[in-house]
Amino acid sequence: MDKLVELKHGLEETWHSLGESWRQLRDRASEALTRFTPVNRSRSSSEEPSLPPALASNWGLLAGDLYENGEQIVIRLEVPGMVKDDLDLEVHGDALIIRGEKRIEQEQGNGRYRVRQCTFGSFRRSFQLPAPVIAEKARARCSNGMLRVELPKEERVRGRRIEVRSG
Repeated sequence: MDKLVELKHGLEETWHSLGESWRQLRDRASEALTRFTPVNRSRSSSEEPSLPPALASNWGLLAGDLYENGEQIVIRLEVPGMVKDDLDLEVHGDALIIRGEKRIEQEQGNGRYRVRQCTFGSFRRSFQLPAPVIAEKARARCSNGMLRVELPKEERVRGRRIEVRSG
């Protein structure tokens, strides 16, 4: 009977560990999980044919990092296959909003897809900014599938000591 209790305890620990690992993965990936909306227009009639519904995916991952130092906030976002003209950035209140479009690249020939995990279409991603920024001085660069946005922090007005005089 002791062996059965040990086995049950081992299975419970394994199940708990798996559940906790999935929760951590979900929590870390939840903000990177991005909804893509299929775009029906194309640049020319021969370019970007639409995908059969079974192959089209509405969700994909756009992983990002937000880094803050004393002077600025830096956001890096993976944007594979996109160039600067595919992206639109806006600081709105205390958030950076990134909109873009990832275009379909179809293989030409007689083959057919067996697995399709790449996601295409328009998307919107936002990052909550941890401090006020000067939007007019923001800089963005897109290179090798990585978008880097540098947002200078707004200087806080320092308090001023007021001397109290008598009379």
